[in-house]
Amino acid sequence: MDLIRHVQCFVAVAEELHFGRAARRLGMAQPPLSQRVQRLERELGVRLFDRTTRQVTLTKSGTLLLEEARQLLASAEALTATARRVREGRSGLLRAALSPDIAGETVAAVLGGFTERGRGVELELHELSTAEQVDRLARHELDVGLIRHPCDVTGLELGPVLRHDLGVLLPGDAPAAGFDAVPLAALAGYELILFPRELAPAVYDDLLTTCARHGFTPQAVRHGQGASFTRGLLLSRRAVAFAPRTESAPTPSPQTVWRPLAGAPLAWRHSAAWPRGRGEDAGVRAFADTVTEALGRTAAPESDAAVPMPSHPLHLRPAAEYWI
Repeated sequence: MDLIRHVQCFVAVAEELHFGRAARRLGMAQPPLSQRVQRLERELGVRLFDRTTRQVTLTKSGTLLLEEARQLLASAEALTATARRVREGRSGLLRAALSPDIAGETVAAVLGGFTERGRGVELELHELSTAEQVDRLARHELDVGLIRHPCDVTGLELGPVLRHDLGVLLPGDAPAAGFDAVPLAALAGYELILFPRELAPAVYDDLLTTCARHGFTPQAVRHGQGASFTRGLLLSRRAVAFAPRTESAPTPSPQTVWRPLAGAPLAWRHSAAWPRGRGEDAGVRAFADTVTEALGRTAAPESDAAVPMPSHPLHLRPAAEYWI
């Protein structure tokens, strides 16, 4: 028995107290309606209506069951609506990630923007390195993330690359602090403060290779991420660190200064990434749009213009274009 349809018939007759009007309301003939009500009465083992040739009235049992019948129909309608939203990607849980070095204002912009774009979708946001994101995306433990290039993108689809040129944080009394733009070669003799290699191995190696190609081979590489820890290393050692102007890094002061790099040889390159085949998911699209807009809005003035996110479907590039 189609319980929901039979209950709909019961409620319609109970509210109209007339089989003819109830049949018209439901868009069906009166005999099948009467048969459905009788079948429901047999299934429940109670009489729902008293019928005469002149009128239809609810029995005491029918009156007691009417409210529960209405609640059942409301629950069924809610279930159908939720299933429709899930099918269309407008509801459910989206597991997303940003890397720990993303600026605080960017994180706030992503959260605020997704609230507007991802209506009906609960965002579970994690702080994960590129390596951790790539691993979880591959194991389908993450739905979408913001990764830094270069990295292994096998099995992933990617949004547009956003470039943020790097400058250098250095002690305020360093000779290079007097430059308007610092050549990498001018940093010779300094140690370099850099994130641990396991967080993004390809990015780490690419950065050091580019430094060497431009005349800067650090005396040593010191690993650190937190702003306070990095500041301490800058002040206590002959060391420098790379960061975009808006990066969550030590704020320049009389003791430390930030300068752009001459020729912009170094940059962070980010893009949204998700498992292949998930690009049509509305939640994934909403997060990718939001993070692209947020990064573009908080980009350093010296950075390249962010590649705009095109209208859906999401613009994808061959993975080879992301290796620098």
